Parts: sequence; C-alpha cells; structure tokens
Amino acid sequence: MSHRLSAVLILLPVLVVFWVLGGWYGLHQLEQNSLQESFRYQQLIASELKRYLPLPGMVAEHPVLASALRHPDDDAVLLQANRQMQKMAEIVGGSDVYLMDLCGLTIAANNYAQPDSFVGNNYSFRPYFQEAISNDGPTAYFALGTQSRQRGLYFSHPVRGQRGRMLGVVAVKVLVNELESQWHRPDAQRKSEMVVLDGEGIAFLSSNPDWVYRDFEAGDGPLSAELRQRYPGRELRPIEWEKRDRPWVLAANSALVDIAGSGRATEYLSVRTELPRLDWSLQVMVGTRSVTLSRLGFALGGLALYLAGFLTWLYLRERYRRERELAIRGEQLERRVTQRTEDLQRSNDQLMEEIQQRERTRNELRETQQELIQAAKLAVLGQMSAGLNHEMNQPLTAIQGYARNSRKFLQRGATETVDANLSEIIGLCEKMAEMIRQFKVFARKSEGPPSTVDMRMAVDAALKIIRAQSSSEGVDIRWHRPDQPAMCHGDLNRIEQVMVNLLANAVQAVETQDQPRITIDLEAESDYWRCTVRDNGPGLSGDTEQVFEPFFTTKSMKQGLGLGLSISRQIVDALGGTLTGQNRVDTTGAEFVLKLKQRKTTE
Repeated sequence: MSHRLSAVLILLPVLVVFWVLGGWYGLHQLEQNSLQESFRYQQLIASELKRYLPLPGMVAEHPVLASALRHPDDDAVLLQANRQMQKMAEIVGGSDVYLMDLCGLTIAANNYAQPDSFVGNNYSFRPYFQEAISNDGPTAYFALGTQSRQRGLYFSHPVRGQRGRMLGVVAVKVLVNELESQWHRPDAQRKSEMVVLDGEGIAFLSSNPDWVYRDFEAGDGPLSAELRQRYPGRELRPIEWEKRDRPWVLAANSALVDIAGSGRATEYLSVRTELPRLDWSLQVMVGTRSVTLSRLGFALGGLALYLAGFLTWLYLRERYRRERELAIRGEQLERRVTQRTEDLQRSNDQLMEEIQQRERTRNELRETQQELIQAAKLAVLGQMSAGLNHEMNQPLTAIQGYARNSRKFLQRGATETVDANLSEIIGLCEKMAEMIRQFKVFARKSEGPPSTVDMRMAVDAALKIIRAQSSSEGVDIRWHRPDQPAMCHGDLNRIEQVMVNLLANAVQAVETQDQPRITIDLEAESDYWRCTVRDNGPGLSGDTEQVFEPFFTTKSMKQGLGLGLSISRQIVDALGGTLTGQNRVDTTGAEFVLKLKQRKTTE
C-alpha cells in the first residue's frame, strides 16, 4: 500500500510539471504563429499605404488644380477642375477626390454635381489638412466621413504654384472596404481574429464586426474632441476584456486576455505590432485552445515516461529480489548437501525413482492443463464467432464493395467520390466496433438508457450498407420514406443493426426471383411507429416464431448460423418494442414488422 501511495505522490508532481511545460511550449508556438500572421498583415497594410500615399502628390502636380486655387471665382476654371477631379477619382480608384484652399474650404470635388457634394464644406479641422499644411508633405489619416458616415483612409498633399508657393491641399479618400476586401480572415481553426487600432486604441478595422468602433484602451476620462470628430455618431464603447498575468515565455508585446462575448469570456493570446508610417497598431487575437491540447499532449507524454520508469523500477526490484532469494537458497542447499551427503548417497536410488515419478506426473499435469486451456479458448471463440460472423459479414461486404468502387473511381480521377467512399468505410469500421460492443451488451441486457431518435435515419443507414453489397444488385428496394421525422424511443445503432438484418434476410429471400422486390413502409400506429419490411420471396416455412430461435436457419452454413433474428428480437425487446414475422396475405413472400414507441421531439 505504501508503494502505491508513493507512486501516486510522485506521479502528481510529474503531471503538474509536464502540464506547465506543455502550456509554455503551446504559448510559445502560438505566439510564433501569431507573429507570422501579424507580419503578413503588416506587409499587406504597408503595401496598401505605399500604393495610395504617392497618389495625392501626383494629383497635386496637375496644372488645373493650381489654376483653380489661383482663380477660385472663375466658374469655367472650377468646372474644369471638378471634371478633372472626376477623372482622377476613376483613375486612382478612390471614392472621393477634392481640392481645398489654404483655409480648408473645398472649391472642387469629384462629386460636385451630387446633392451631398463636398464643395463649399470646410475641412480645416481635419488632421489630414492640418498635417499637410504643417508638414509640407504627404499625410495619411483614418476617419469616418462627416456626410457619408463611411470609414475611409484620407491621403492628402499640398498643391504648389509654379514658384513653389503653397496654394492649397488635395485629398484622396479610399473606402476601408476596398482595403478589407483584399484581406483574408485569420486561421479560423485556431479561433483567431485581427484588429487594427488607431493611436487612441479605437478599432477601425477588424475581422470581427462586433469589435469595430470599440475602445481597446479605455481610460477613466471622457472621449476627446478629436475622437468625436474622427468617429462622429459612434459610441466607442470600451471592449470588455481582462488582461491576465503574462507568462515569462511571452514577449513584451504579447499578453493573455479574456474577452467577453456570447454570454461567456473567451481566452485569447494577443500579439501587438506597430504599423509603419502611422500611429496605428495591429493586434492578432488567437484562441488558446491549442495550448490546452499542447498541455494534454505533454501530460500524456509525461505519464508515458513515468510509467516506463515505474515499470523499469518494478522489473529491476523484482529481479534483485529473486536474485537474493536464489542466493539464499543456494547457500542453504549447499549446507544441506554437506550435511546429508551420506544420507543422499544411500537413498540415491529411491530418490531417482521418486524424481522420475514426479517428472512423469508433472508432464501429465502440464499436458492436462494445456488441453483444458485450449478447450476453453475454443469454446469462447465458438460462442463469439457464432454471433460476430453473422453481424460483421454484412459491413465487411459493404467495405469490400466501397473499396472496389474507390479503386475504379480513383482510376477515373474522381477523388471526391473516393473520399466519400473512404468516409463510408471509416463509418462502417466504426459500426463494426459498435457491433462488437453491442454483442457484450446483449449479455448484460443493457449498457445505457435509450434516447429519442429518428427512425428514418436508421433505415437510411441500413440501406447504405445493404446496397453496397453485390447480392443486392438487381433488387428493387422501395423505401417509402415519410417527409416528417419519425421520432421513437430507441438507440440509433441498435435499430440500424435490426434493419440491416431484416433487409439482408429479405435480399437473400428474393435472390431466386425473376423480379426481386423489397418494400419498406414506416407509418404511425397508435402510440408506436410501425416499420414493415416486405419481400416477394418464397415466404416463411413452418412456425413463424421458430425463426426467432437461436441457431434456427433455413440457409447454408456459409450464409449464417441463425442468430440474426434472435439477436434482433433481443435488441427490440430491450427497447420496449416488438419484432414479429409472418407470410404475406396479399401475395407470396414474407413480412417483418418492427414496432417502437413514439416520442415527441421535445421529450
């Protein structure tokens, strides 16, 4: 008992250590993947900025803009500038292009003829106008349109005259959705999200629509006037998150956070990187489910190492113990041999006879034990093979059919059909494992409580298995499938096993007919669902109840041992239903009726 307690006390710290190591390793790998995602999006945003940032400078070089700024009262010049704005908007792919004088008043725009034209509006309060004037160079800024309320990137550049004197500012607005359309959502398998924050911590781009216009760096004070001008009409609610203690394996720009959503908090690994040229930052938020899997993997590895070491210790301990016992017995034997040399010499003949007799008895006992063990093995194998051979023959036949079909489809290049067949094979293998498990259930009568299932699904699955067999080729199987669900009290796998047995018997019964036909009907009857399987075979001979007895069969030994219907009735009885069989009254053939209790969907 003390050894068991010691083993458990040692095992617990080992599992804890490997659990912690697995968490560190998982976080490190997750951080590296997040950095790769962050680098990819960083390069994408940088390339877009490089694409649009020079555009206002090239637009500002057009002489019509400088002429319009020098002669703001000349309607002909302004009309020419407005038309030029339209052409430029089409060329650069921006949503809006407009020209402002040094006071921020818009004198020309590509939407000059529209009701919501920018002409006449003053944008001197916009930072992109102020920075273009003060920095005397290209600028970029993000904000919501004061009229359109659409997110946009604003690129501006000063307009100069022939002598280099600043005359005004030209601005190009690019809608954010044009930028977002080129982005791909982060890896959905890791539950990842991407968000771009401005200098105040407001999210203006995100792969999660619920995070747009949310404050990721909420303070205690009210929102600044600059933020209200940048995001007019938006609440800018703080994001509900909680930062955890940062593990030492994470870099300074990484953190573990819990973000509330859908009624519960989700843990993310947040990796933050600064974007070039602007005061923006990119945060990649990756779910930490893979960290848990890493911990479980390390814990299992630690358990395996501990078990290997523990078993090695047990082996060495037992070996040393036996060696000590052998040494002690050897010494005792030597003393006894020395003391009884003379006695042994006199009784040598008697001892030799006794030894020979014991050898003969031991050999006979060994042979008897081997025969008993072999007989027990054959008895168990005979009992199991009698049931398993019948129930596993059908899915094995289906697997063989799927495999052959897959080979043909593979030669044709139909990889999707091959993949579907392989999925069916995997499903059938799982069903065979379930059949073996159910064979044990029959001995225990029940393994778990039944539930509410759709009886149509069991018939559909059974038909897939039956139709995959070569023996069902040419058989007209008519399945009158109800449109509404047939919810019943039962177990889907067990009902499917019963249906497979009934359909397989029906296929074998009609194999000698010129026009083999099997009909399946499912209808409500009082408080039960009644499923009837009819065939046009020769019908049942003798007592119809006799077919449900174990080992009763009218087939050859190759087709079964007569356990299928017996096992099927046991299944149905365990589910509180009935299974009966009789000859058809309307024509030749047999019909088997399966009844199971109805259940509502809400039960």
